[in-house]
Amino acid sequence: MSIHRWSEDVILVDLPWELEEQDELQTVIGMVRDWGDWDVVVDFSHVTVVGGACLAWLLEVQRLLNDGGHKLTLCGVAPAIKGVFTSARLDDLFEFTKDRFAALASLQMIG
Repeated sequence: MSIHRWSEDVILVDLPWELEEQDELQTVIGMVRDWGDWDVVVDFSHVTVVGGACLAWLLEVQRLLNDGGHKLTLCGVAPAIKGVFTSARLDDLFEFTKDRFAALASLQMIG
């Protein structure tokens, strides 16, 4: 995983393919909790498996950002991974974009 400060108010998170074995999203939760004055884009381009822990972490990031008036955008989500969100009935809770460029452009239009 890598976390990039894309701009003064946007963080871009590249997730690895083995998401459940790492604590990437827990790191992001800590960052948002401690210094959370930004929007977050999470790139799923390399992710092949998403489990319950990942969904719980994403919900926590979403809650923290919403409480602070900020936005979480998920991008590069493969159809099979999107199906996990749909099956869990979470697809309406998150904003999905095709890729990181579309996500970053949508945040710039809002800001």
